[in-house]
Amino acid sequence: MKKFVGKRWLQERISLLIDLTALKKILLLGIIALFVMVMSTGIGDMKIAPWNVISVFFGGGTSLEQLVVTSFRLPRILIALLAGMALAVAGGILQGMIRNPLASPDIIGITGGAGAAVVGFLTLFSNDDNTLMVSIKWLPVAAFIGATVIAFLVYILAWRKGVSPVRLVLIGIGISALAQALTTMLMIIGPIYRASQANIWITGTVNGSDWNDVWILLPWSLIFIVLSFFISRQLNIQELGEEIATGVGGHVQRQRFFLLIMSTALVGGAVAFAGGIGFVGLMAPHMARRMVGSSFGALLPTAALIGGILVMVADLIGRTVFLPLEVPAGVFTAAIGAPYFIYLLFKTRNA
Repeated sequence: MKKFVGKRWLQERISLLIDLTALKKILLLGIIALFVMVMSTGIGDMKIAPWNVISVFFGGGTSLEQLVVTSFRLPRILIALLAGMALAVAGGILQGMIRNPLASPDIIGITGGAGAAVVGFLTLFSNDDNTLMVSIKWLPVAAFIGATVIAFLVYILAWRKGVSPVRLVLIGIGISALAQALTTMLMIIGPIYRASQANIWITGTVNGSDWNDVWILLPWSLIFIVLSFFISRQLNIQELGEEIATGVGGHVQRQRFFLLIMSTALVGGAVAFAGGIGFVGLMAPHMARRMVGSSFGALLPTAALIGGILVMVADLIGRTVFLPLEVPAGVFTAAIGAPYFIYLLFKTRNA
């Protein structure tokens, strides 16, 4: 059996080389993601059997089961899935574009920039009654602007005849601290209600998500995630290095600009509705690379599913293990991701 299968469409203008081994692993991860979604939906104060959860998905089940599944649990689980996928793909794009295994949205400050923009949005556009004076639909746009500003600031400051991995990480950590300071200041000057809400949200949580959030984040995330799959060839070229990429006909600077916009858009949407969930963009691409190799055509879909699974599991643990308390999902991703980052930093210390 062939390991690779080539497909061509539109009079051979569009071609695709499919890795069958990677495709099987992606399909397996998709099944695991669906399994986690069903199990997470059924676990809580009220236990619902998996087959009853599936029945509710198709319009069956009792009225109480429909209420618990569709109104209370499913929206937050879908937000966790979409946010995890977006952060993982953004991390994969950054690692490929910068050619730095330590690059991720939260490490280099992009998540912090999006978070500061969201807290600023909630602070500036809330009235005395703690009601937003503008539509919540503008929240991803605010997060995207904040993420973009930080991304370009880090990239410009790290540039010195190229981007050094160590310089990028150090400048990113510094800019991230600056964004956190700005966020704290906005929380202090804003309404007390918004400050307490923002404090939990910054850690990374999908608690309180509803269907309005899902219908905003769903198209935003899926559009950019699908687009990232189509530009995976550009990432493969970027990993060759600037000279070789230029030699094979790649428009390096233009591609980098577009890839940076893609990653910040994904981070902006995820942070707007799931908060500052950390280290998913660092861990998921590395896990995917071990499973399917370094080709981004297979790596990005694999990382997306791994990221979604990680955040859904973290949210499930946070809302069930410590009842009646609910721990933000970001606490568990950070508990795993921080030691993993130290391990990667030690592993690449001589690179």
